[in-house]
Amino acid sequence: MKTVTTLAIVAITFCCFSTAHAAPVTFDWATVGNAGNAADTTGFGAVAYTYRISKTEVTNAQYTEFLNAVDATAANSLGLFTPLMAGNFGGIENTGTTDGARYIAQAGREQNPVTWVTWYDSVRFINWLDNGQPTDGTGTESGAYTLLGDGTALPPSNGPSVTRDAGATYFLPSEDEWYKAAYYDPSGVYFDYANGSDTPPASAKPGNDPSAANYFFPRNNSTNPFTDVGAYTATTSPYGTFDQSGNVWEWNEALTRANHSRVFRQE
Repeated sequence: MKTVTTLAIVAITFCCFSTAHAAPVTFDWATVGNAGNAADTTGFGAVAYTYRISKTEVTNAQYTEFLNAVDATAANSLGLFTPLMAGNFGGIENTGTTDGARYIAQAGREQNPVTWVTWYDSVRFINWLDNGQPTDGTGTESGAYTLLGDGTALPPSNGPSVTRDAGATYFLPSEDEWYKAAYYDPSGVYFDYANGSDTPPASAKPGNDPSAANYFFPRNNSTNPFTDVGAYTATTSPYGTFDQSGNVWEWNEALTRANHSRVFRQE
């Protein structure tokens, strides 16, 4: 059976059928097995196949590689970069002087999760991965997701109806894929939190304490609230993912019926 690979943007989480490539952006994957598991009492978590999920969220360094590959001159016609990314709650700047290296990850924040990304930024990043990470400015509008329109920063004309294309190799997780990777245990039970526990994680600094996570979000704009992905070395889901509880929110494919917006999670 093929396996799906899902990775975790408000941060990115996404999936993949193949992880074999020699491109600059690479990921570590956790295999989520136990195919055919039942949903929990919320109705989420049932997945009929084995898949893979990235162990960590997409980083500023990884998203910077994407920006420089698809927007070498920093024209930003797709709106993939926002000046908010250069602020305290970001980590990427448009300060480079050479085409192909206009975007720079801030020193010390290279491994922080990328933030201020929209759902469409996320699927364009995933399309780029699905197309083999081209460096000629192409690869963002089709691949895993077909985005219709004039190729501008505005949402595509088919925005609310965008779904995963058949044959996609990388893609955002469905809500069930995200939920299972976070809370399901191979023994057949669901935990309340994504560290294999029913006890809320404590807000503490990174380390090897399995009961700690990054829930620190200060209102003081002089303080960086984010931690490097995977910094809480012992705080993982039963399948080995980091930061599904804590750090930043993560997009998935689900569409809410109420306002036709996409779903993100961090619980």
